[in-house]
Amino acid sequence: MPSPKLLVAIAHGTMTVSLNRPDKLNAIDNELARALLAAIEQASGDEAVRVLLLRGNGRAFCAGRDVSAPPTEDDMVLVQAVAQALVRLPKPVIAAVHGWTVGAGFEWMLNADIVFAAQSARFKLPEASLGVFVTGGLTATLPAYAGVARAKALMLLGEEFSPAQARDWGLVWKVVPEPELEAASLQACARLASLAPAVAASFKRVLNDSLAAGLRQAGLACARSCRQLQAGAQRHRPGPL
Repeated sequence: MPSPKLLVAIAHGTMTVSLNRPDKLNAIDNELARALLAAIEQASGDEAVRVLLLRGNGRAFCAGRDVSAPPTEDDMVLVQAVAQALVRLPKPVIAAVHGWTVGAGFEWMLNADIVFAAQSARFKLPEASLGVFVTGGLTATLPAYAGVARAKALMLLGEEFSPAQARDWGLVWKVVPEPELEAASLQACARLASLAPAVAASFKRVLNDSLAAGLRQAGLACARSCRQLQAGAQRHRPGPL
């Protein structure tokens, strides 16, 4: 079923999917993740769609998982499913990010094939400081793009970093003024939509082969680490006073 938390539009060969929880800075809950997964599946089977554009409405791209919602067993499963679906989609994915791009939202950005970032974008990986583990394939994608040493620092220190730093570290393709973000990303979508679908799919498949395998392994490792952290938290929880 369509969800108001995700808006979908198709025009000129591009499916634009907009995270639509602006009052929550597009924080991810299970309804939003399921809706995005369904949209990716729709894009895969629709010949009219040649490229997918992922963006966020309001003041941010995505503030990560919605920590105000009660945690469920499906949280990590759904975030990982979206991440893998973006990588497996046989069509190019462009992410256009602005404002806060945090945690799982940052992970979804890295699962895109090409990333445009507004100068307003701010990136952060706060999981370690919150005592939780990353939600899925970030342990595969971030070292692959930025290097192992930098990935360790970004994950463990949790420091905010800028679009210029993200570009210099190979995490985004271009940084543009925020008023130009939509036009720049749509122009790139038009160029990708003009490619022969089989050509675009072949390039993406070959370039993503090693990444896809890493994502699967990272997902299993992350699930184990999350269970261990949860078990440790339970053991060290103080008893009643």
